[in-house]
Amino acid sequence: MNYGNGLGMAVFASHSALQLVLGGEAQGVRVALFGPQQSLRLYRRFPGIGCELIEYSGPETLERLAERGYVLVPNGSVVEYVGPETLARSSVRVFGSRELLRAEASQSRKMELLRSAGIPTPRTYSSPDEIDGPVIVKFPGAKGGKGYEVTEDPEKVRELLHWAVEKRLAGSPDEVMVQEYLIGTTLYAHYFHSPIHDRTEITGFDIRYESDVDGLRRAPVDVASRYSPTFTVVGNLPVFPRERLLETFLEYGERFVSAVKRELGGKFAGPFCLECVVDRDLNVLAFEFSGRIVAGTNVYLVHGSPYLALYFGRPMTVGERVALELREAQERGALEEVLT
Repeated sequence: MNYGNGLGMAVFASHSALQLVLGGEAQGVRVALFGPQQSLRLYRRFPGIGCELIEYSGPETLERLAERGYVLVPNGSVVEYVGPETLARSSVRVFGSRELLRAEASQSRKMELLRSAGIPTPRTYSSPDEIDGPVIVKFPGAKGGKGYEVTEDPEKVRELLHWAVEKRLAGSPDEVMVQEYLIGTTLYAHYFHSPIHDRTEITGFDIRYESDVDGLRRAPVDVASRYSPTFTVVGNLPVFPRERLLETFLEYGERFVSAVKRELGGKFAGPFCLECVVDRDLNVLAFEFSGRIVAGTNVYLVHGSPYLALYFGRPMTVGERVALELREAQERGALEEVLT
């Protein structure tokens, strides 16, 4: 790849783009935002964003970015709108693991990888006939919880499986995950794996503000009892778990990195998230993962993550942490360690 114009980060114009733009600027790494025109319109309204804006017109846009020395920093919109298969056929280099993005798009592969890492997970059901308690029905891809439903009714699950195929949300009922609904507090743990520093860092935690399940908490009981809530994420809130839980979360993050390297090709770098529930006995179970930066890291957009201050002596955003790793890798001639 030609880095004659200096190393650059290509970021889909959505999700966590603002902190990646600001992080690149802080570390002297150029950034290009790409996406459909209607998405780019938002970023043109901020005069402080001086990066290049490129309309996304398909795989050829990725090739243009590659030719100009940009590496792709994936976010959830890349998983959902560009797609792992398109990415697999592209010559653009990816910060992190291409194969992990492919695994993230498959609900079943997600759970297989978590279990391979030795991380406790909820039960999954291969047939509605197995259901013996509340379950959550999840569709493939990075949809931010949109359309997920909780039910105890096997017949309702059958209807959702057929509906997903009819609406082409899934190619077959097997692509829809029917998972035990865990009772506890959700915590989304953010990590950064650094080959340059040879460690897995914890960068913070968030909880997700979800419509309309959060709205129903404030509704009269008679309304809530007749409503079938979904979990579309509309925002994120910072949360700081008890310190006694930090060792568990760190161990899970390190196990996950080892499993990714073992199962998916030997290399991994950058941000990821383990999406967890903590029960009344402080047991931590992971019900999903995201193999790239998550929007929950936006809670540290202005002041930076205080957890990263424990590693670097000052707070920084995960966007800046990405840019720092890329810059240090280039300076050390070690870009091959962080790119796939």
